[in-house]
Amino acid sequence: MPKTFQVLTLNKISAVGLGRLPAKRYVAGAGIAEPDAILVRSHNMLEMHIPDTVLAIARAGAGTNNVPVDKMNKRGVPVFNAPGANANAVKELVITGMLLASRNIVPALHFTASLQGDDAALHKLVEEGKKHYAGTELRGRTLGIIGLGAIGRLVADTAIGLGMSVIGFDPEITVDAAWSLSAQVKKANRVEDLLKHSDFVSLHVPLLEATRNLINDKRVAAMKAGMVLLNFSRDAIVDEDAILAGLANKQVRCYVCDFPTSKNRNNPGVIALPHLGASTREAEDNCAVMVVEQLRDYLEHGNLVNTVNFPNVSMPRESSFRLAIANSNVPNMLGQISTKLAAAGINIHNMLNKSRGEMAYTLVDTDSAIPAKLIAQIAAIPGVLMVRDLPLLRTI
Repeated sequence: MPKTFQVLTLNKISAVGLGRLPAKRYVAGAGIAEPDAILVRSHNMLEMHIPDTVLAIARAGAGTNNVPVDKMNKRGVPVFNAPGANANAVKELVITGMLLASRNIVPALHFTASLQGDDAALHKLVEEGKKHYAGTELRGRTLGIIGLGAIGRLVADTAIGLGMSVIGFDPEITVDAAWSLSAQVKKANRVEDLLKHSDFVSLHVPLLEATRNLINDKRVAAMKAGMVLLNFSRDAIVDEDAILAGLANKQVRCYVCDFPTSKNRNNPGVIALPHLGASTREAEDNCAVMVVEQLRDYLEHGNLVNTVNFPNVSMPRESSFRLAIANSNVPNMLGQISTKLAAAGINIHNMLNKSRGEMAYTLVDTDSAIPAKLIAQIAAIPGVLMVRDLPLLRTI
């Protein structure tokens, strides 16, 4: 009888995404004690007990700072995410943030909300007060984008369409990303060069040790005077004390972010939104669909696409019998696996192995079923973290 996979949901996951799990093969919900996999959005898993039954974790979003990735590495558990699935939602919010800042929308709204009197009085007050909220247009201004992944490229395209000049900085840009980047985006060789020439700067990098406090006091001092900084990535990418000091001395005109804090609350130079970056129905659906399909492909076929801790490994099935092996990236692993299979009289039909940093992953298709005793022998090889037997399931 085909295995039924148990999937624990730690947040409300889009029904559109969950609908991609066949009901005859999957059970998904919040009360599962021994799950095969976990679906999560914002729930903090860092101190959570994660059962030994868990084979994979899928984060319905891009960042995985709430997932104990290092602990999962030691267990050979892949952590999936959904890069680019919320890109359009974040792009639209970045453009909204630029307009809020450039047209002084927030103080203007507060002004009109405070008005009192009849229509004649309101008209007079509006005509007298509107001069205090005159802004600037985006057209002709320069936008600097740090990070040219899926979101950064969409922001660049939209800004160009609005008549802005765009400068980009991304030393880690992939070949595919470079091909899809508009030729109108000028390249900055250093963050400081981008900051010096930009009227607006938008941050689109993950939170890593290398990007923590990427915007610090020295880089605030290097900014073009009166610029607007937009941060819809992660709060710790910006040194908050440095940016608040920049606002106080007028080096920075406005800080638009998705991260309200006790320090930036009520600061007139800060527009802090309640973490709305991916908060659209479409983005939630897109993220859930992406990670659910990746998770299902892994649970049923062992394929890895869009994990943050393993290489992408995807091999079409040419056999009904498959082993998926997660291991530390150490020498002679393939040789040991192949030797044990050969010694048991198992012919390898196809094999694919890739590594990423300290982690490696192997898919092996064989011409015959793999005995449980042999699987245990492979699991006992030093450095092997997880072995899964994946016989071809009947399509549902």
